[in-house]
Amino acid sequence: MSDGLTIRSAESDDIPALFRLYAQLHPNDTLLTLAEAERIFERFCLYPGSSLFLGFLGDVPVTTCTLVVIPNLSRNGAPYALIENVVTDGQFRNRGWGKTILNEAISVAWRWNCYKVMLLTGAKDAATLNFYRSAGFENSKTGFQIRRHSP
Repeated sequence: MSDGLTIRSAESDDIPALFRLYAQLHPNDTLLTLAEAERIFERFCLYPGSSLFLGFLGDVPVTTCTLVVIPNLSRNGAPYALIENVVTDGQFRNRGWGKTILNEAISVAWRWNCYKVMLLTGAKDAATLNFYRSAGFENSKTGFQIRRHSP
């Protein structure tokens, strides 16, 4: 807990709260049905070390991020981690909650002996990029992606 923020791993009952936060991250996305989301959540929970973190002020979910721990055959078998879907409710931004939840995810990655934690963003605005820098991430690699195009 940090200044009133309580962080825990999300449970299937938290899916509607995650949907509300994700709608601020990707407002044009079509929502999954609750049944579809529950099936995906069950599969996600099979990845050891991985977690959908959810931060609460009292009983109000205000921030989230996803940590995926990936097994690895290089680096003497040390896994690596990926952080995705970082969002803080717009009403609660600029209060440190995003950094707090990122720090929790990074701490868990280190406990799982990850040798690095990666985070990619498509954001171009200085505020978002400075936020990630202030959370300890460095812009030291070149990232590439390829996306499947919908027919």
